[in-house]
Amino acid sequence: MSRHVVAGVDGSAGAGAALDWAAADAGRRGLALRLVFVREPWVPEHPVFTGHQPLTEEAERLLEEAAGRARERVSGLEVSTAMVTGAVVERLRTESETADTVVVGSRGLGGFAGLVLGSTGLGLAGHAHGPVVVVRGRAGARHDEVVVGYDGSDDAECALEYALEQAQARGARLRVVHGVQLPVGYPHPVGFGPLPPAGLEEDLPKRLRPWLERYPGVRCVQSVVPGHPVPALASASRAADLVVVGSRGLGGFSTVLLGSVSHGVLHRAHCPVAIVRPRRGPEGGPQERAQGARQEGPRGEARALSPEASREREPS
Repeated sequence: MSRHVVAGVDGSAGAGAALDWAAADAGRRGLALRLVFVREPWVPEHPVFTGHQPLTEEAERLLEEAAGRARERVSGLEVSTAMVTGAVVERLRTESETADTVVVGSRGLGGFAGLVLGSTGLGLAGHAHGPVVVVRGRAGARHDEVVVGYDGSDDAECALEYALEQAQARGARLRVVHGVQLPVGYPHPVGFGPLPPAGLEEDLPKRLRPWLERYPGVRCVQSVVPGHPVPALASASRAADLVVVGSRGLGGFSTVLLGSVSHGVLHRAHCPVAIVRPRRGPEGGPQERAQGARQEGPRGEARALSPEASREREPS
């Protein structure tokens, strides 16, 4: 996996929050930080109103100030800047090809306006080549808990891996939220897709075990909730530092590009949200890495969940 975090810069308050989150994340995980200003070609170089700097000079100033702010907040952080030309979503998607994570604000100026509630942010989250973090809510609050939605799909496995890495870097607890299958034949809203496999909630500890073997220092709590997981994830986000979901999945997680859960959490979460898509590398996909951890874990064999791991069933 590439070793840098990308943050979009545009001078807005939302982009400033994203910058702070990205700098802290890069510092915790020992990554470099790349700050990107996307210059849209249809925006004139010289503003109509007098007294404003040319766009190139303004972009350079914003990038310089952002880099200084990041270095001030995280000592020793490696920071680089870039001004690129093109459509915002397309250029950030290109950045995601080589980035560990792309971080944006929930709303911004220029091409970043409308993120989360608009098509720009949803398009980036649905098409990026790696994790996208949308910073909203109480980005500066600390609760020492990372929440991840899990349904057993490949996207959910990838989200779980990212959530474990985040929890380990923060020294935080991981809460795994799984929605229980509704009764067979129960009517569900059009677009939510088929119901998840029966009995997944009972198989949850076994599925999580290889991942916990790879991150033995992370405390894990499993929350089983009835029905669609969006309300549960939104509620859990009130006391979380980060909510992580796959871009799509099984049952309530499944749609064509951006699933109903990831879409719903983006709109309703009270903290930063990470949308994770599977990205294959030399080690294979997340399920292959989990299988490898089961067979060749740090203790040679798979073991039972650690005493710190517990399981909760949420009331209906």
